[in-house]
Amino acid sequence: MTEKNARIRPRPLLPLWLAVVLAAASGGLMRLSFPAPAVWVLVFPALALLFVALIGRRVGGALLVGLIYGVVFFALLVAWTARYLGPIPWSALSALEAMLTAIALIPIALAYRWIPRALPRARTIVLPLVVGALWTGQEIFLGSWPYGGFPWARLGMTQSESPLAPVASWTGVSGLSFVMVVCVALVIELVRDRAWRRPLRIAAPVVLIAAMLLLPQFPTAASGEMRIGAVQGNGPTGYFDERKEYAVIDAQLEATAPLVDDDLDLVVWPEGSVDYDPFQDAATARMLTRVVNRIGAPLLLDAATQRGDDIFNTSMLWTAEGTADQLHDKRHPVPFGEYVPDRAFYNAIAPDLIGLLQREYTPGANPPLMKVGDVRIGLAICFDVIYDEVLREGVAGGAQLLVFQTNNADFRGTDENLQQLAFARMRAIEAGRSVVNISTVGTSQIIRPDGSTQSSLNADEAGALRDDVALRSGLTAGILLGPWIQQLLLWGGLATLAVSGLRTRRRR
Repeated sequence: MTEKNARIRPRPLLPLWLAVVLAAASGGLMRLSFPAPAVWVLVFPALALLFVALIGRRVGGALLVGLIYGVVFFALLVAWTARYLGPIPWSALSALEAMLTAIALIPIALAYRWIPRALPRARTIVLPLVVGALWTGQEIFLGSWPYGGFPWARLGMTQSESPLAPVASWTGVSGLSFVMVVCVALVIELVRDRAWRRPLRIAAPVVLIAAMLLLPQFPTAASGEMRIGAVQGNGPTGYFDERKEYAVIDAQLEATAPLVDDDLDLVVWPEGSVDYDPFQDAATARMLTRVVNRIGAPLLLDAATQRGDDIFNTSMLWTAEGTADQLHDKRHPVPFGEYVPDRAFYNAIAPDLIGLLQREYTPGANPPLMKVGDVRIGLAICFDVIYDEVLREGVAGGAQLLVFQTNNADFRGTDENLQQLAFARMRAIEAGRSVVNISTVGTSQIIRPDGSTQSSLNADEAGALRDDVALRSGLTAGILLGPWIQQLLLWGGLATLAVSGLRTRRRR
């Protein structure tokens, strides 16, 4: 057997016990790339360790390696779910995401077995591209299933403060994940090929990485400014917080008071910023109308509302006339947080926990857009910020800035808010829009279109931001082409893997 054939034989690079150790280390490093501490560069060694552990594995070994990686990564990443509800939601979410990750990593292991035998001459180039495409498919899978998915752990979201972030404005977040994975997989193949013997082959990753670092953000056009006040009331908005009647709206009103003489165009309150449905509770409606008339600007707020038998998490624009003339309902209510899917099944497993969740929110269908004067505003309520279609629908509908309303009170003292804030920053870059990210308890920020912080409020403090916020128009390539890039990578990666598998069987 020649040296070249020996190198491409689909044997594992490592014994299984060592591969499992590397998978666990990979999961730990990957967690550290997310906030906090958000050491974004750790994504790359984390991926390298995981791929080295997967190379040459059969289905069973790949499943074990992927499961260990997923358990370590998700158990650390979403530890904030145990903050108030205990270990059951945390362990259930971690285990589910780990199992789905393990299943979704099997095609990558198969690519490392099949492509070197099916396409030996093109392996160095084709294999990294297929691995990148299959990783993108893995992110799409986890982000869409079950119960609407949980796209919280996408690699591109780690890069909000890195020099690679502008790539998302050209490719979307999924495209950025793809390019990052391709870079790592390409370096691995060049090392396996002993590319240092042929220096010209090293040029490919060097050029790719240089292009990513030097790529400017996709341009959008300036279209004026809007003076906005954003209020963090720091009221008792947690699920288990003790509160008096109207305590939440009172906290918001108190923190809003300094904005009275600021000549604002819009005031923004966070998710869950009032205690009662203003369409059902006259006292709440009067308080909202009073503050709008005192400030002289409409108020964008959020409350649980009921229409017929359905309950919605609703963002609304309250006007001086004492009504909300525009509504947007949250698209993706949180499973086991805002509703219980398959309630009878889960109630039989954990009746005490499921019994706490009495309110069942209905997914919204109205556009994530509001119009204030001539300015269109794109919206995302809390975890909706991680779903691409919500962002794209708002921007494609003409949004000139983005407002993200959230309530992080159930995760005080954890990294959840910082992770969500990083996602908001990434969305600003991807869309080329300013973002007003306002939380009930912080950290709240106004973010410029380039992802930098314009102004900020610390966590667990009441206060108000007031700023002239830049408006932008035009669609970035990431918004326009992002869905097509996702589909091309998903189906292209699977098709190439299938063809490689067939060619490998024929050669056998």
